[in-house]
Amino acid sequence: MDLVFSRLDDSVARFTISGATPAFANALRRSMIGEVPTLAIEDVRIYDNTSVLFDEILAHRLGMVPIKTDLSQFVRRSECSCEGVGCPQCTITFTMSKEGPGMLTSGDLISMDPRTVPVHNNVPIVKLWENQKVVLEAVAELNTGSEHAKWQPTLACGYKEFPMITIHDTCDGCKKCVDECPRDVLEISENKVRVRVVNGESKEKDCSMCRLCQTACMNSGIGENPAITIGADSTKFVFVVESDGSLPVKEIIERALLHIKSRSTDLTDALQDISTEGL
Repeated sequence: MDLVFSRLDDSVARFTISGATPAFANALRRSMIGEVPTLAIEDVRIYDNTSVLFDEILAHRLGMVPIKTDLSQFVRRSECSCEGVGCPQCTITFTMSKEGPGMLTSGDLISMDPRTVPVHNNVPIVKLWENQKVVLEAVAELNTGSEHAKWQPTLACGYKEFPMITIHDTCDGCKKCVDECPRDVLEISENKVRVRVVNGESKEKDCSMCRLCQTACMNSGIGENPAITIGADSTKFVFVVESDGSLPVKEIIERALLHIKSRSTDLTDALQDISTEGL
């Protein structure tokens, strides 16, 4: 199995996996979304709320604010030595106090740890009018997206089978397929259609497999079969992963792969135990 990155920074990764199966690709996608832990606000103690939002809606909005997470610093509350009571190893406390007029934002959350803060300071929570006030204390803890969407570390996470564009000898270079392509994947060269190459990299993987080019070729009336056909390689996948900022996207990928490895090991051990008991 080979993994090649075409883009990798703290927020976005685009990579290709070859020599894999659809089952593995989907397992990786699900692990990145639902099995990589992050911090999110879970408990909110509201001392004063005269805003237009009910307490429950205010708490829900706070829970959806992404928080920068250092996974080496925190453990899950259920696995902590404090036995779920709550301590600096499994929880982080925020305070919020603001009086209107003005917009209450994520930047008004004051963390007890300056390293563990909201990813963005400008996430709007509620607009406060004259004499309206919000005073509260919020506790964030570590969990995964399989428990609730607020713990998902990704904003976008998906894959597609690697596109395969085949241009047959019957192509007459009419350019209709090139004009129809919404992603500018094709071009005309020496009176023939070919896949564009930019900076030494083929644009084939950018194909959305919409098959508009194939339809345009058929409509040109050159024969019973199109001169360009679009297929897919079911052993090769293009992934796009975007982090919400709580974790670097590279760490999300690594943690997801480690989760798959751990679950696979557990399954192997369980099967070996069953085989041993059968003997």
